[in-house]
Amino acid sequence: MVSRDTTTLCLFDVDGTLTAPRKRIEPEMETFLRQLQTKVVVGLVGGSDLVKISEQMGATDDVVKKYDFVFSENGLVAHKDGKLIGKESIQHHMGEEKLQTFINYALKYMSELTLPVKRGTFIEFRSGMINVCPVGRSCSQEERDQFAAYDKEHHIREKFVADLRKKFPDLGLVYSIGGQISFDVFPDGWDKRYCLRYIEKEGFQHIHFFGDKTSPGGNDHEIHEDPRTIGHTVTSPTDTRHICEQLFSK
Repeated sequence: MVSRDTTTLCLFDVDGTLTAPRKRIEPEMETFLRQLQTKVVVGLVGGSDLVKISEQMGATDDVVKKYDFVFSENGLVAHKDGKLIGKESIQHHMGEEKLQTFINYALKYMSELTLPVKRGTFIEFRSGMINVCPVGRSCSQEERDQFAAYDKEHHIREKFVADLRKKFPDLGLVYSIGGQISFDVFPDGWDKRYCLRYIEKEGFQHIHFFGDKTSPGGNDHEIHEDPRTIGHTVTSPTDTRHICEQLFSK
């Protein structure tokens, strides 16, 4: 039996990489990850909070125990071997006054948008970021798909981000469009590369990162391009599995 290579880490984005967008992981993919974990160290890094990542990964209570590393909110909340090893807050970093000024402006901008539908939860405050959703995160899957198609044609999120960059040039914020319906806002350097500060301490010789939004502006771009990682662009969970099998089938 081949021993586990503890010098190699496979770090996976969740949404669109291990699961279909906002869907739960398929049993076959979950089984594959468990098998991969017998060969190398496996970690997850997602922009969503731990509750949402847990739901998508089909492990409501113990996702942090299932995998060697789980980095929610881009690594602002970090777990290793089931234990919390780090946490940071955008509220502490920015201060309440600047935070409210930004949120108020974003809400006003969205109030003036006309979309195919609007629902609720347009701003979601997370420990390490603000998630901005023009259609509202409480939309149904059908409405989510509808907005995604509308956004692809009309560039709603792209124009929104351009406006925010112009309005708040001095806040040191980064805007990352990911998934189907929203974009993340966080301090410069708080993208998915943030999790590497914990990983670097582990002394891995190879850090493979797998993500679907690796183009400029996507929420996997910075960590995919980081010299500390070996980046792999994937198009679906099936593609992720195929690339892993090519890399680690021996």
